Amino acid sequence: MTLINRLIVSLLLALVATTASAVVDLYEFDDPQLRERYLVLVDELRCPKCQNQNLSGSDSPIAADLRRELHRLLQEGQNDTEIKDYMVARYGDYVLYRPRLSMKTIMLWGGPIALLLVGLVIALLIFRRQQPIEKTVEIDKGRLEEILQQAREEKTKDQN
Repeated sequence: MTLINRLIVSLLLALVATTASAVVDLYEFDDPQLRERYLVLVDELRCPKCQNQNLSGSDSPIAADLRRELHRLLQEGQNDTEIKDYMVARYGDYVLYRPRLSMKTIMLWGGPIALLLVGLVIALLIFRRQQPIEKTVEIDKGRLEEILQQAREEKTKDQN
């Protein structure tokens, strides 16, 4: 095998190894629906310690604690909203991948739209300020004629 082929194979093996090391907690559920809710919630809730990792993908101790707490809350019969409220009360809006719309998160939700609108307004103003090419050419022709006329007049004055 060539060196390039070995590098490609090594890279692919490294990628497979990282996905194979996902965190697996074995919690027992009496109801398959509870298991499904658990799997959805561990994907929707973010680890407070890790940056942009959900609870199912994080191997930090706090993520393990949150998964255990989530299991306990589901076993107690709490619904998804109550569980999310509990997690937000303890860890803040950061724990939700899709934070709720509130006064705290209005910039998070409205910021991209506001930036897009500001960009569109600026682009519109720039395009409006630019004169059409035909008008610019006419202005340039007029100025060129004035300059040529002045040069002719100066030439005739110099000859006299």
